[in-house]
Amino acid sequence: MIIGIFENIGAELESAIDQISQDVLVSQVELLLNYSKRFYTRQFITRKTGSSDLLVRFDSLLSEYFNGDQPSLTGLPTVAQLASPLNVSPHYLSDMLRTTTGQNTQQHIHEKLIERAKELLSISNLSISEIAYKLGFEHPQSFNRMFKKKTNVSPLDFRNSFS
Repeated sequence: MIIGIFENIGAELESAIDQISQDVLVSQVELLLNYSKRFYTRQFITRKTGSSDLLVRFDSLLSEYFNGDQPSLTGLPTVAQLASPLNVSPHYLSDMLRTTTGQNTQQHIHEKLIERAKELLSISNLSISEIAYKLGFEHPQSFNRMFKKKTNVSPLDFRNSFS
């Protein structure tokens, strides 16, 4: 299909120019882009096994990141930092996750972050600020804001619910 479109474009460029030539070329380029988009999107549907393997590796990478000291040393992970060890582009990783799970990479990072925060709030004696720094936040207020936005309860209220 792609080669056929290129052949059509080549033939159009070789033929005499008329009033419709530009419209035909634009249509062929648009068709090429639509097929490219289709093939790109279709790979997520046809590669379920590969996607689930990538998802498992991604989840493992996130768990390792938040369960270690990495966040307090380098801050919250970026999509690019997580995509690199998985040997995919940040855009591809987000597209694959969105297609497979309905959430993009940033949403997965926040989900894992909140999961780890809840764990630390419920089992440790660390202060809310210490937990915020441990999870990679520069400012505890940012942690409080995100936690409340994602859970509808403040970190302190969440902790107090275990008392």
